[in-house]
Amino acid sequence: MTQAVILASGLDSRAYRLPWPAGAVVYELDKPDVIAFKTHTLAKLGAAPTVDHRVVAVDLRDDWPTVLRAAGFDAARPTAWCAEGLLGYLPPEAQDRLLDTVTELSAPGSRVATESRPNPRPGEDGKAKEGLQRISERWRAHGFDLDHARLRYFGERNEAAPYLRDRGWVLNELSTRDLLAANGLPPLEGDELRMGDLLYVSGVLDQAGSPS
Repeated sequence: MTQAVILASGLDSRAYRLPWPAGAVVYELDKPDVIAFKTHTLAKLGAAPTVDHRVVAVDLRDDWPTVLRAAGFDAARPTAWCAEGLLGYLPPEAQDRLLDTVTELSAPGSRVATESRPNPRPGEDGKAKEGLQRISERWRAHGFDLDHARLRYFGERNEAAPYLRDRGWVLNELSTRDLLAANGLPPLEGDELRMGDLLYVSGVLDQAGSPS
């Protein structure tokens, strides 16, 4: 596979540090100010991409597929999609629209990587907000004024794993709890954010294509 798209790429550095196959193209999508900051910072450090690296400065709330195609994206080629640490920062309907669009732009054999968060039990959203506020306080102690709870969308939504599976993706799932155990690490304590139940999802679009 020689075409990859990193959605909401942030400070992701894989285009700079991984050994990509010959002819590969990596598209990074994020807001213009984020793209500008990372590009400028890495250039000052003398870092250079190890692949044909195409930044796509666009807000995912806008018509990003059109901008992506204008950068050279070819929907007829299988694509590796990365949407890590993104879905919880989208409203439920925006999450579904994003996953639908990824499926529509994917040729059979494409791959996807994302997270699937379980829907909250009664009272869990309040506990999660309290936990995120404590995380924000620790960041403020280091000079970063960031309100994690305000960035997240709470309440019920379609869980990403079954949603993608219904659209033709064949998935593998591993929970945070499983990954910790597999690597001999201690379990999470006081898991107010239910991080142990978070699923890391990867999979391939069935060769027959997505359902019509």
